[in-house]
Amino acid sequence: MLPESQLALGVDTHKDVNVAVLLDALGRKVATAAFATTDRGNAELVEWAQQYGEVVCAGVEGTGSYGHRLSRRLMDQGIEVIEVNRPDRSRRRRKGKSDSVDAEAAARAVLAGEASAVPKDRSGPVGELRSLLLARRSAIKARTQANNQLRALVHDLHDELRERLDQRRPAHRARACAALSPDTGTLKALGVLGRRWLMLHEEIQELEQSIVTLVRETVPNLLARPGIGPITAAQLLVTAGDNPDRLRTEASFAALCGVSPIEHSSGRTERRRLNLGGDRVANSALWIIAHVRLVHDPRTQQYGAKRTTEGKDRKDILRRLQRYIAREVYRDITLALSPPASSNPPPGTATTA
Repeated sequence: MLPESQLALGVDTHKDVNVAVLLDALGRKVATAAFATTDRGNAELVEWAQQYGEVVCAGVEGTGSYGHRLSRRLMDQGIEVIEVNRPDRSRRRRKGKSDSVDAEAAARAVLAGEASAVPKDRSGPVGELRSLLLARRSAIKARTQANNQLRALVHDLHDELRERLDQRRPAHRARACAALSPDTGTLKALGVLGRRWLMLHEEIQELEQSIVTLVRETVPNLLARPGIGPITAAQLLVTAGDNPDRLRTEASFAALCGVSPIEHSSGRTERRRLNLGGDRVANSALWIIAHVRLVHDPRTQQYGAKRTTEGKDRKDILRRLQRYIAREVYRDITLALSPPASSNPPPGTATTA
């Protein structure tokens, strides 16, 4: 509950406009306004809000996308920013849907204590990794598309040329197609697609090298763990953010990655399954690490054999491994990204006397 002199701000963010609503401590609407999403517009929003009184907290939708720059501006002004999810459908059926209604709902969620999530910070090395992963993901998608188109066109050629171009490895096929003389439209298309594949492949390698360098500089201990490569490490860092201290325990990080076990029992069957919520890309990264360890790491293989004799199937073993790896990764990330002045152990780690 806020003192009467303090205000709560709610913002519904969009690509071109942010709609803001101010509420007093009793939940009464003070003012409503809309601002451009530019740096100047964000500054005007803060000045507008502060002219009505002391703004101590703000509920902002989309702090990881359209509301990111506004969130940074508010935090720089000493205003506590809370990430707010969009209103549920039952509330929208009662209240309707508009930008001002959504902004007011965001402010009321903060006042009522329904929203408490700290926004993810991506202003440091983790933010750079996010951009590199985004560029790599789109390049891989385009390279796969080019490879599929090459294979389709090659199969339309006569036997002699098809046998020469239909290589087992995509890189060999792309080089062979890129070296063709464009006598016909089909051969010209093959040459263009081959050169495109090679260009995208080189671009992906360059991005991956940048990711490796940045991960090693940020969390060197993470790559020393078995089964963890630079791409999976980078994805887990992006999921945690530049401020992993917002995740108070390793259990909250596991829930964020969708590997926290939940009850899935019925009748005489008692079992658990993985939480299907959370960041699915981070969940996939943890699954890859668990799978690699189960295949190549002797210690993990012993664990898998032990659980198998207890009647656990591979799916359940991977679930347990993902949960363990989330705990392991959380400690490494928290230790690496914690402020240097902090001498306390990261949340969720055990201490010994």
